[in-house]
Amino acid sequence: MNASRTLATAARVLAQLRHDRRTIALLLLIPVVMITLLRFVFDASPQTFDSIGASLLGIFPLITMFLVTSIATLRERTSGTLERLLAMPLAKADLIAGYALAFGALAVVQSALATGISLWLLDLDVVGSPWLLLLIALLDALLGTALGLFVSAFAASEFQAVQFMPAVIFPQLLLCGLFTPRDTMQPVLEAISNVLPMSYAVDGMNEVLRHTDITATFIRDATIVAACALLVLTLGAATLRRRTA
Repeated sequence: MNASRTLATAARVLAQLRHDRRTIALLLLIPVVMITLLRFVFDASPQTFDSIGASLLGIFPLITMFLVTSIATLRERTSGTLERLLAMPLAKADLIAGYALAFGALAVVQSALATGISLWLLDLDVVGSPWLLLLIALLDALLGTALGLFVSAFAASEFQAVQFMPAVIFPQLLLCGLFTPRDTMQPVLEAISNVLPMSYAVDGMNEVLRHTDITATFIRDATIVAACALLVLTLGAATLRRRTA
C-alpha cells in the first residue's frame, strides 16, 4: 500500500464530490433534518427523544453513507473509471483506502454536524461525554461507507445499489434493539442480532446515554463496529476486478 497513491485517490474523489451539490446536501443535511424531525415528533415527550435520539444519531449517518458510497462507487465501476485506474500501478488496497479516506472525511463532518446540532440545539440529553457520542457516530458512518463500497460490486445499476438497502440495512435496523431490547426477542432473532454490527452501534450509543464514564461495554461495542468496518473494507478490496463486467 502506497500512501501517496492513496491520498491522490482520496483527493480525486473529493474533487468530484465537491461539484455534486445534491450528494453533499444528502450527506450533510439529511441526518440533521431527520433528527430534527424526530425531535418535534416527540415534542411532548422529551424523554422518548432522549432514549431513541442517541441511537438514531448513529443509524442515520450509517444509512446515508451507505447509499452515497454504494452509488458513487458503482458509477465509477460502470463508467470504466475503476478499470482504467486498475490498469495503472495502483494496488487495490490503495484504491479502497483512498475511497474510504475521502468518504471518511465527509463522515467526520457529517457526524460532527449531526451530533453538535442534536446536543446543543435540539437538547438531546446524554449522561456521557459528547465526544464519545461523536466517536460512535463516526464509526457508524465509516461502517456505512465500508458496506457501500462492498455492495457496489454486486450491483449492475444505481437502482440495484439502492435495492441492497432492504437486504443489508433494514434487517439490522429491525434487530438492532432500537424498537425493543434484543434480549426480549425470539431466541433465533436475538442470536442473529448478536452478529450484526448495527446492534453494537446502538449499544454503544446507549452506553453514552446512560453512563458518565467509558465502560467496558462501550469499548467492546466501539471495537466491534471498527473491526466490522475494517473487515468489510478488506472484502471490498477483494471484489475489485481488473475488468468491468
